[in-house]
Amino acid sequence: MASLASPVIFKEFCPLYYLLNAIPTKVQKGFRSIVVYLTALDTNGDYIAVGSSIGMLYLYCRHLNQMKKYNFEGKCESITFVKLLSCFDDLVAVGTASGRVAVFQLVSSLPGRNKQLRRFDVAGIHKSSITALAWSPNGMKLFSGDDKGKIVYSALDLDQGICNSNLVLEEPSSIVQLDYNQKVLLVSTLQRTLLFYTEEKSVKQVGTQPRK
Repeated sequence: MASLASPVIFKEFCPLYYLLNAIPTKVQKGFRSIVVYLTALDTNGDYIAVGSSIGMLYLYCRHLNQMKKYNFEGKCESITFVKLLSCFDDLVAVGTASGRVAVFQLVSSLPGRNKQLRRFDVAGIHKSSITALAWSPNGMKLFSGDDKGKIVYSALDLDQGICNSNLVLEEPSSIVQLDYNQKVLLVSTLQRTLLFYTEEKSVKQVGTQPRK
């Protein structure tokens, strides 16, 4: 006789008030009061990253219980995607509604780690809203996709402070998800899912029928 499966226990988790209370609900711009909407979220064991409609990234350190803020210079625009990575250094990639992509290399108190906040910009290839971001495990590669189907590969040299970017793939519909591992980029669009082999620059479609 097969053993009975253990019962599923549902738990209710309360809102993270300690996090939400550290983010303003409104900001003042001249004579106008602007409502702040939370537009993007990512988490790992060290941080909770929250993007907002005013172009501000709120980064909560879970170990120190501290909230820090990062923003783009110039025009305030909605953040559409954030992606954290914890490798030798802590990194967070941020994409906006107009196609701007930036990488923040965070400060660490650990010996031998980064001691100064640095920012890298993916130079003006995307012209529309960023819908997906994916890191390589070592933080040297970042892939970004937008709602016009463009996928950009950015090579980061954190020691030299260099970011080189180029367009590697263009699909006819919006990118909805990216994931990278072992020189293969998994791409999902509104119409299909494919594997992009970054060394050979070749594409293999997953399945045969287009999405409806």
